[in-house]
Amino acid sequence: MSISFISNSFLKNSNIVWSQDKQTQLIQGEILLETRPHTAWGGAVTAWMYVPLKRSQVWQQLTDYPRWVQYFPDVTKSELVGRGEAKRLYQAAQKAFLFLTAQVEIYLNVAEELGQKIQFRMEKGTFNDFTADLELQDCGNGTLLTYTVQATPNIPIPSVFIQQAMNFELPANMRKMRQVLCKGR
Repeated sequence: MSISFISNSFLKNSNIVWSQDKQTQLIQGEILLETRPHTAWGGAVTAWMYVPLKRSQVWQQLTDYPRWVQYFPDVTKSELVGRGEAKRLYQAAQKAFLFLTAQVEIYLNVAEELGQKIQFRMEKGTFNDFTADLELQDCGNGTLLTYTVQATPNIPIPSVFIQQAMNFELPANMRKMRQVLCKGR
């Protein structure tokens, strides 16, 4: 796939103007990140990842919510607890942070915009707040996946440490997600 074709695809389908270098990095498998503060004790991050699969293939796998335990190693359980128009998702995770190991669980309201966007909003859980948006866009012969998360844990850890953890862990998690999505391809 030529870079100029990718450039046109990115510029047409994204609100971000991607430099040629950033586009090349994405196509070569890099995960691009932007972190920012979110409350005094929370963090926010947006990650971009290119997946060499058609959007419909990526969508089908991402909406198989029990499979999220394969994408994110810290997630120990992911199951739909409500179906139909209003989907609810329960997730549990075990997270080692500094000298602590925290057990977290969360109930999420899930809103899907078919083939394009999944929104996760915390209903209740071991966070003060949590939201995540996952967007899919066509990109050449593949898909540009944008994953945005804002979270404030219920234990007081300064925002700068939360952002550092996001910068360190999210790229590895996203690479694992891409590996699982593309398995058997």
